[in-house]
Amino acid sequence: MSIFEYNGSAIIAMAGKNCVAIASDLRFGVQLQTITCDSSKVFKVHDKLYLGIGGLQTDALTLFQKVKFRTNMYKLREEKDIKPSKFGELLANMLYERRFGPFFTSPVVAGLEADGKPYICGYDSIGCLEKAEDFLISGTSPESLFGVCESFWKPDMSSDELFECISQCLLAGVGRDALAGWGSVVHIITPDQVTSRTLKGRMD
Repeated sequence: MSIFEYNGSAIIAMAGKNCVAIASDLRFGVQLQTITCDSSKVFKVHDKLYLGIGGLQTDALTLFQKVKFRTNMYKLREEKDIKPSKFGELLANMLYERRFGPFFTSPVVAGLEADGKPYICGYDSIGCLEKAEDFLISGTSPESLFGVCESFWKPDMSSDELFECISQCLLAGVGRDALAGWGSVVHIITPDQVTSRTLKGRMD
């Protein structure tokens, strides 16, 4: 078993019309042993920017603490929140700094720019940045997640349509993955508000 699959994870970021969504499963386990089912892999950077980190959970928590330090320092210096596109470059540099001893993580960023345009990007463990206009996934069942996302996603979805789409994609995608699932949490970011919902999933 790969070290990236040790704790299990499933994360999807998806873009809509003037809105963006990010969702993760809630299972935390050690290989096939489930420890808890309230462990979200999505972290809030600020109101318009969320970070999902799949992979080894110890490295994920360490990486987020370092990210939070960097973004707090940016806010103190610049007196404003960091833009999602700037944050994307910052995280790529942070990961590449540790290329000879990397964090065993595969982060996904979802945010809204100042003009309301959705921004999503993903990385490998050494910071290779990949941007997308539709969706990005990370986790232990990429084939299932990609399949359902390609089937359900369509351009210019409203926030309600986006919630329904990302929820169905995540729940269907982890249905046959023993290392992920057990419920999920979904965050919908719009220019006015952030809506977070917890979904029940299969517990078997």
